Amino acid sequence: MRIDILTLFPEMFEGVLQTSILKKAMESGAFHYNYVNFRDYTKNKHNKVDDYPYGGGAGMVLTPQPIFDAVEDITKEVETKPKIVLMCPQGQPYNQKKAVELAKEDHLIFICGHYEGYDERIRQQLVTDEISIGDYVLTGGELGAMVVIDSVIRLLPGVLGNEDSAPQDSFSQGLLEHPHYTRPANFRGMKVPEVLTSGHHGKIEEWRKKESLKRTFERRKDLLKEYPLTEEEKAWLKQLEDLKNSDSIV
Repeated sequence: MRIDILTLFPEMFEGVLQTSILKKAMESGAFHYNYVNFRDYTKNKHNKVDDYPYGGGAGMVLTPQPIFDAVEDITKEVETKPKIVLMCPQGQPYNQKKAVELAKEDHLIFICGHYEGYDERIRQQLVTDEISIGDYVLTGGELGAMVVIDSVIRLLPGVLGNEDSAPQDSFSQGLLEHPHYTRPANFRGMKVPEVLTSGHHGKIEEWRKKESLKRTFERRKDLLKEYPLTEEEKAWLKQLEDLKNSDSIV
């Protein structure tokens, strides 16, 4: 995968892309990246990339010319059309499903804005996707882009080492992930559930599924609306509902 990052502050990415799993993924050839400081493309004699908004108002707005020229320069010899992602609080809320979708692409371009916002023509004519990582506003799009890039790269083949890791993550199957335990089996009187040390794989799998369902029910009940429950899972949920109702009565 090729990733181009349009940013005024490329140095912000080094700590993320040059560390741990992402660094190993890059060294293995799973992806490569390129910083593009779109200030280098401005034709403004003062080297500016922003201006006051028409109609007045607070803040400064990124002008279209440097960003359009930067993207056109990046894509002029590209055979397949890349996804051009605008990091923006007004964008599509980011989730694991979107991460899986982006991980199938060969080329991603991220546009990281600053100041008050973007000239609307950038949205309308240039980008293919607008993404928000949450209902809050950051000083720029760089941190959001780092989140998206990390979540996408870990899904590429061979990056995590164990191919079963990513499919079992929270949200990958529509539910939150089950609890995990490791050695020692008894830590300060807190014991690992016996089923996990039983060696009975069928019972372990059933326990994990029940715990995943329970955790989702307790923490993110909204996810269950989209999850295709089996009849057995519906029965488990009914037990959880009944238990919750009996506790609330007490």
